[in-house]
Amino acid sequence: MPFLGQDWRSPGWRWVKTEDGWKRCELYSPALEDENNQLNDISHTVILTGDDEEIYSTEDCEFAAKKRKKNHFRNNTDSQCFYRENWIYVHKESTRERHGYCTLGEAFNRLDFSSAIQDIRRFNYVVKLLQLIAKSQLTSLSGAAQKNYFNILDKIVRKVMEDQHNPRLIKELLQDLSSTLCILIRGVGKSVLVGNINIWICRLETILLWQQQLKNLQMNKQVNNGLTLSDLPLHMLSNILYRFSDGWDIITLGQVTPTLYMLSEDRQLWKKLCQYHFAEKQFCRHLILSEKGHIDWKLMYFALQKYYPIKEQYGDTLHFCRHCSILFWKDTGHPCTASDPNTCLMPVSPQHFIDLFKF
Repeated sequence: MPFLGQDWRSPGWRWVKTEDGWKRCELYSPALEDENNQLNDISHTVILTGDDEEIYSTEDCEFAAKKRKKNHFRNNTDSQCFYRENWIYVHKESTRERHGYCTLGEAFNRLDFSSAIQDIRRFNYVVKLLQLIAKSQLTSLSGAAQKNYFNILDKIVRKVMEDQHNPRLIKELLQDLSSTLCILIRGVGKSVLVGNINIWICRLETILLWQQQLKNLQMNKQVNNGLTLSDLPLHMLSNILYRFSDGWDIITLGQVTPTLYMLSEDRQLWKKLCQYHFAEKQFCRHLILSEKGHIDWKLMYFALQKYYPIKEQYGDTLHFCRHCSILFWKDTGHPCTASDPNTCLMPVSPQHFIDLFKF
């Protein structure tokens, strides 16, 4: 019997939300259609190459048009609507409606991390996720996902060089990524890396160049005749230090002025930080005493950090809906069918994001 209708297994049309409502997304560009029509109207094309003339037939023109269209969809980010979504359905097995399962690379591409790095609340989250992928999951990404990974990394480095914010996080990310690539290129090479080995060597050289640029980064001194941090009372400066959850941030701020250095060496400050990140049982296993016989909480913090994970804080994270099995950014929402969606939401840390796609 001839096939007369649409296959019921088809995923259907793709829709995007606009200011005027939902519109069907089609891989179509008016400018591209005009170019194709012009090529189709020409029966012969003459290309001058020096003193020679080469004549192409209509079939060659059609082939060139198809190639032009393919390159247009590959290079034009506006046509890649699947990279601009803020949620994805996480399915781990084949069903009647869906075949296959969702991979880490597919989720990484479709959740639009490229735009997320422009949001200050999500920046640290994306950087931490890229760092975890660099340590253990880089080879599990598809070729398209690996290309997207390095495109996002390039935007992150450019952003840090421009606004000079969070250079330490990017330095740690690039260090882990360069170490992983050195091991993969020298040890296993083509057996796990997607693409030509020379491409990965070029990427490694680019990473080394980024590291050198960040190393030579000079912070611009801001001229401000108004109230500065040093003008604040001591109790306010101490309160600011107690708000930090990262020990390296405390040390960095302590290098600004002698007063801040004195406040950053407070034993109670480091004790509170250790109690926030670690349990008392962990203290007993790694006690470090000073010369006077007191507990050196500052050294304790960095010692415990090597053995146990610290609590992570992010302004905005991905969330997972247990009812819909959808992964999404919380402030953008998702098409939930639960009667009370808030009871089904679960925040997803960068490590949990990777664990969702382990089978």
